[in-house]
Amino acid sequence: MKLFISHDYKDMSGQAAADLIELMQMWKDPLVCVASGDSPSGLYKNLADKFNKNELAISNWHFLGLDEWVGMNGNDEGSCRFHLNNQLFNPLRVPNDKISFFDGRDKDLAKECNDIETSILQQGGIDVAIVGLGLNGHVGMNEPGTPLTARSHITTLDLITQQTGQKYFKEQQQLKEGITLGLATLMESKYILLLVSGAHKSAIVKKILEGDISEEVPGSLLRNHPGLMVYLDTEAAKLLEHKNG
Repeated sequence: MKLFISHDYKDMSGQAAADLIELMQMWKDPLVCVASGDSPSGLYKNLADKFNKNELAISNWHFLGLDEWVGMNGNDEGSCRFHLNNQLFNPLRVPNDKISFFDGRDKDLAKECNDIETSILQQGGIDVAIVGLGLNGHVGMNEPGTPLTARSHITTLDLITQQTGQKYFKEQQQLKEGITLGLATLMESKYILLLVSGAHKSAIVKKILEGDISEEVPGSLLRNHPGLMVYLDTEAAKLLEHKNG
């Protein structure tokens, strides 16, 4: 595990973006898994800024969505795809044929899961996965208790996830289920970039990095990944005893 602690969110995002760009140059047609949420949004802004200055070429990049709320897709304001469209795909002018994403509105969600897994295999696996961390330790929508062997699946959302997810919507939503890449799928990525910011995440950061490795705290399982790179701002890292990666 490599641990990077930055002075603030801006520096953290810049470091993660620079490392991602360097990693993506290792492959001819790289596949990057992208998460929606607050922590990775600064990374995406960095990519968009570099793209607009003609300092970044992404024509050979392929993108994969980490998760989605069941019952929603990119047409729903507040959905994971909606946010990534606004923060990443549209600013980088990514064509649809370079994006694989769960459609939470599809009537056959099991097929959605199978199709995503097939797509990953056809592209030679995930090269880099960008993920955030939930207050309950979830990664993607792999909630506490999700087995490490889980691949893409439909999940019942933890109460904390249902509550914190409301911030992405203008009106109250019924967030009962999600569709997500599984822990086993994520752990097969060549590199995992975990981004966490803010004092409100400091307790769970300490738990996943210095506590027991357990399926009850899904984020802790990432410590077993040889290509894990963790990016924190000082607020998220403030409870850590060991601040050297």
